[in-house]
Amino acid sequence: MAAEKKKEATPVAKRPEIVNSVETLKLRIGEVREAQRKFSTYTQEQVDKIFLAAATAATKQRIPLAKMAVEETKMGVVEDKVIKNHFASEYIYNAYKDAQTCGVLEEDTAFGYRRIYEPIGVIAAVVPTTNPTSTAIFKCLICLKTRNGIIISPHPSAKNCTIAAVKVVLDAAVAAGAPEGILAWIDEPSIEMSVEVMKDADMVLATGGPAMVKSAYSSGKPAVGVGNGNTPALIDDTADILMAVNSVIHSKTFDNGTICASEQSVVILDKVYDQCKKEFQDRGCYFLNDEERVKVGSIILNAAGNINAQIVGRSPYQIAQLAGIECPKDAKVLIAEVTEVDVTKEPFAHEKLSPTLAMYRANTYDEALDITDRLIIDGGVGHTSVLYVDPVKGPDKIKRFEERMKTCRILINTPSSHGGIGDLYNFRLLPSLTLGCGSWAGNAVSENVGIRELLNIKTVAERRENMLWLRTPEKVYFKKGCTPVALKELKDVYKTKKAFIVTDGFLFKNGYTKSITDQLDDMGITHHVFFDVTPDPTLPCAQAGAAAMREFAPDVIIALGGGSAMDAAKMMWIMYEHPEADFADLAMRFIDIRKRVFVFPKMGQKAILVCIATSSGTGSEVTPFAIITDPSTQTKYSIADYEIMPTMAISDADMMMDQPKGLTASSGIDVLTHALEAYVSMLATDYTDGLALKATKLVFDYLPRAYKYGRDDVEARERMANASTIAGIAFSNAFLGVCHSMAHKLGAHHHVQHGVANALLISEVIKYNSAEVPKKMGTFSQYKYPHARERYAEIATYLGLPGKTDEEKVDSLIAKVEELKATVGVAKSIKEHGVDETAFMNKLEIMCEEAFDDQCTGANPRYPLMSEIREMYLSAYYGK
Repeated sequence: MAAEKKKEATPVAKRPEIVNSVETLKLRIGEVREAQRKFSTYTQEQVDKIFLAAATAATKQRIPLAKMAVEETKMGVVEDKVIKNHFASEYIYNAYKDAQTCGVLEEDTAFGYRRIYEPIGVIAAVVPTTNPTSTAIFKCLICLKTRNGIIISPHPSAKNCTIAAVKVVLDAAVAAGAPEGILAWIDEPSIEMSVEVMKDADMVLATGGPAMVKSAYSSGKPAVGVGNGNTPALIDDTADILMAVNSVIHSKTFDNGTICASEQSVVILDKVYDQCKKEFQDRGCYFLNDEERVKVGSIILNAAGNINAQIVGRSPYQIAQLAGIECPKDAKVLIAEVTEVDVTKEPFAHEKLSPTLAMYRANTYDEALDITDRLIIDGGVGHTSVLYVDPVKGPDKIKRFEERMKTCRILINTPSSHGGIGDLYNFRLLPSLTLGCGSWAGNAVSENVGIRELLNIKTVAERRENMLWLRTPEKVYFKKGCTPVALKELKDVYKTKKAFIVTDGFLFKNGYTKSITDQLDDMGITHHVFFDVTPDPTLPCAQAGAAAMREFAPDVIIALGGGSAMDAAKMMWIMYEHPEADFADLAMRFIDIRKRVFVFPKMGQKAILVCIATSSGTGSEVTPFAIITDPSTQTKYSIADYEIMPTMAISDADMMMDQPKGLTASSGIDVLTHALEAYVSMLATDYTDGLALKATKLVFDYLPRAYKYGRDDVEARERMANASTIAGIAFSNAFLGVCHSMAHKLGAHHHVQHGVANALLISEVIKYNSAEVPKKMGTFSQYKYPHARERYAEIATYLGLPGKTDEEKVDSLIAKVEELKATVGVAKSIKEHGVDETAFMNKLEIMCEEAFDDQCTGANPRYPLMSEIREMYLSAYYGK
């Protein structure tokens, strides 16, 4: 009860009639914020109705507001302020009347992507004394179009006319349906109040002097401000002098030079200097003599080195009287001929915001550029620059000017006051009374400020899965004895003339190439055999083969052998077709093969690639991968791209019948590792799963027989050949994992045969990937949550292994793998295999880092930390 009484006694804040203190300002900001919350729910139709009504009202009051502005500020010209007010209403309305600022601006349902316009909230707007009504109209209109509220902080010497302008817009907006209080102002402005409004608003829209703009950027809120204008106009000797001079006069006299984009100096080529001077004189400009120049120069700046407010927007005659000199009452511009460009030494080189102008003579175009550039850098960087030139005779001069000038608006043959504010002399330049100056001037915006700067864009991105693929060679031939039939196509289908055979010394010496070369002879295809491929092929080997290819110029490359020969042939193929290709680029890592930085060169322009497997292990005959070792660093690199997918793959058990037991074992476990890693890969699909499962079962069923009976068990040899190719297709599309990454580095640093290296690591990797709560999981849109354990259990189920839970099934799978390894004579640990402990430990850290960065790691279902890779290496080394 007491609490209720206390609640009843709490006074309700009374709406302030005027804003003249921080307390009343806070209350007013609260009102604007509440109005803006309501306004943010309006439709585009409602907003456009309000926008039209407000612009119409401002247009109708353009003359009374102009009169008020001149009367109160004693600056400018009534008739010109009328134009400014009209511009701020009509041109702003015309520019944005059809612009969308509400709702969904873009939607792609297929990709689950939407972009939605949202207002920023409450805008704090500082309005300068030079453009007190037009800038207020402009800012109010763009806020109404974007469903923002605004509170205006007028300049103290222009508060009445600024508030009057805001009232005109507000009354019309509310009458058209806008919330009460959506536009507001400070009645008694002060520095303290300006700081407070900028601090409490959601964004600051600042137009005014350097100190004010700096304060806006220091407010702690997003700010859109401007920079100093010290616009120079360069008049080239090819220019239309009559147009150029009169454009400068037209611009400089407009509202007595109060637009920040107005010319502050002219730089004239010597050849036309006197002609320009005469034209200025004939058009009513007054040239100061030396004594007059000094006197006027003495009043341009105040004691602090800033523009003297007493000259801003005054007429030439008023400025002359202030300086104690005489000039015609109807003088249009006071011009001082000067040579000094340093703004700290020459007042006329400074921004003046009045009908006063510095005039420089330049002997050459280069000198003119130097003067213009210096004036910009010292006093108006980022703002506006002007060039008068014949665009037909001087396109190179325009190019040099635009490259040299650090200004966000570069105007060609245009009066800068009118040209800078946009849509008058160029109809793609947005109309605006707040001109961004970019990073050169410390601004966040480099364009003419408009509605875009007052909108937030929300992006809604629904989860989508990548398009996947199943990529294979153009043709895959399999069945015992299929090689001669497949090779007939080299003549009948591909019409090849010259074949380059890549193989190793053992196969060459033992006659494996003879049946192929005999058939090539019968078909009339000339051939060359390169047989210097060694296990773990090296970059120099590939370079030597490519050099031989370039000399022989084949149109078909035949790789005969295991993974080493085929990997070497792929690398030679690349170097043959694209000798300009850089190995470092080819080996560059990627996250997504479709988005890689390096675009792989197009292959097959000079030759096709045929791969004939002689071992049932690598599957390289059907993969887009090649493993090459750089002997200078002992690093194995995975080259991966579908451009190096063989044209034709041949898996013929006749070529594999005499594999020795060691090769049968190591290549067979390699097949198993391919299948297991492809099945649990983040990129695994329904298309690859069946292949991986089938290959896994074939290995468990037939590898022991192939190992034990060799060529006497034809069925086992052929089934293992099938398993190798099937697993190859699976991992070509689903990719591999960290077992292969670690095996690559173990092989490179300790010369362990690749299949054996996989065999020594695979059980540890299965244990590692099976963690239900991994520290990190891999990143791929199809991979929704860690489920490698479940996937391994599915393999165990497919194989008929025992287990009631997924964990038990994974244990059974590991036991089955270990049983198979023992059956085919694989050591239980890296140490038992014979890798020296000291050597292993010395290389351990570099192996961990390289394995982490291996191309295969990215598809692993558990994203491995280097410390975790280290633990797996150690466990595999000691057989724990």
